[in-house]
This record gives sequence, structure tokens and C-alpha cells, in this order.
Amino acid sequence: MKRIGVTGHRGIPPEAYAHISAGMRAVLRGLDGSMEALSSLAAGADQLFADIALDCGAELTVVIPSDDYESGFRAPAELARYQQLRGRATREIQLAFPYSTDEAYYAAGAYIADNCDRLLAVWDGLPARGLGGTADIVRYARDRGKPVTVIWREGLERPPY
Repeated sequence: MKRIGVTGHRGIPPEAYAHISAGMRAVLRGLDGSMEALSSLAAGADQLFADIALDCGAELTVVIPSDDYESGFRAPAELARYQQLRGRATREIQLAFPYSTDEAYYAAGAYIADNCDRLLAVWDGLPARGLGGTADIVRYARDRGKPVTVIWREGLERPPY
């Protein structure tokens, strides 16, 4: 079974969705055999990846960073999407952090990087905005020799949130 993990920005410019979706689909369709998709189901890249992976026939493993993870969703629709995708997961990994801290997010990203065969990164190439951000997880994976596929539409900037 191929295990594909994701890290990526919460804020994706609307004009980048088609490009990012196509890039994710190309990677997932290029794999032979069964797949497991690892995601924390954060809004943005994580939820988009989970949708596409499930559509491509992958089993979904959700990595939950903390006990209060759901309280960090900014919009009711994002939380509802998280809950819907979580309900479709085959497996759930609950990390032992009581609160959603940068350390909890970093640990979840590291878990995903450690437990996948390839990491997809929806990343603009800029530094992380806090510990556990996309750039940190890309660096973590690369430092461990993990293959990383970066998907981003050149010339676009992510929103400031």
C-alpha cells in the first residue's frame, strides 16, 4: 500500500484551486495499487487533499493534533467539512496534546511525514508563519530523505491568515 501524506496552507487563493487539485490528482492517479492518505483535515490543503484522495479510492487516515482541535476551525463550514471527512476515515490517530498549540501541529505534521512514502506539499515556498507550518514540515521530511512533491501555482501569494 502506498502511503501519501499532505501538508499545506490553510489559505489557498481561489484562482489556485484548479491547479492544486489537478496536481494532487496527477500524483494520486500515478500510483499503482492501494493507497492510504494521511491528513490532519485542517481547512484548505488538508481537506482538499482528503476529498481528492477519497475520490481516487484511497483509505483516509486522520491525524488529530490535540483534544481541542475542533475549536481551532475559523468558520462553521470548515468545521462541518472536517467532521464529514473525519467520519469517512478508515483510521484515526489521536496525538496526546490537550490543546492546539504550535507544538501539537508540528507533531502532527511530523507524524504524517514519518508515516508516508511521499509527502505532498501545497506550499508557496515561503517560511512558515509559526512552528509546524508547511515550510517546517517540508524541511522535516526532506531532512529525513522523504520524497516531497510541491504543488503551487507560480505568481500567487497565499492570503495573510
